[in-house]
Amino acid sequence: MVTLLILVLDYLFAAIGGEYVSVKSAGNLSALFDVGGIVGGILAGHLSDKLDARATTAASFMYAAIPSMLLYRKYGGTSRLMNILLMMIAGLFVNGPYALITTAVSADLGTHSSLKGDSRALATVTAIIDGTGSMGAALGPLLTGFLSSKGWDAVFIMLVVGALSAGLLLSRLVLSELSEKFSKRLACEQHNSEVFVMEGPYD
Repeated sequence: MVTLLILVLDYLFAAIGGEYVSVKSAGNLSALFDVGGIVGGILAGHLSDKLDARATTAASFMYAAIPSMLLYRKYGGTSRLMNILLMMIAGLFVNGPYALITTAVSADLGTHSSLKGDSRALATVTAIIDGTGSMGAALGPLLTGFLSSKGWDAVFIMLVVGALSAGLLLSRLVLSELSEKFSKRLACEQHNSEVFVMEGPYD
């Protein structure tokens, strides 16, 4: 998230619709990335609670972030309106899973049954997640500065690879969630069919 926000600030200095954006305008426009992120965080939390599938929601947002970043790269410079729209969409999909992982997922992991009610585990899990995120926040801008000298395409490729990797790393949890949901649905259908047979269609 930090990497993309810094990228947006630098990238906005390039021409948009044939006009170069000032430092002040670039700062104002980049704030819209966070506006999209607020919507994304709320949407991700709502879908996660409704579907009871945190990993699936986070992975879906990460995969959706890939085309949103590519669209921003290709069409973000055509006009100011298009830049605003695509920036908010990118913020929505990038910040959505970030908000989910640092809040709901931390709480789920910290209160997992395997921890046997150890309340201190929640703080430990949260610290590990935030610490790992801080490492990424430090390395991301460093790589961005290095790759930007080779062209913006290289930077966006790095972001796409990062989002894809994050989605793939969640694959095991996604499969586990889907398998559990399928098993529950199958058991429910089997139970309903057994009740139907025992009671009869006309009872």
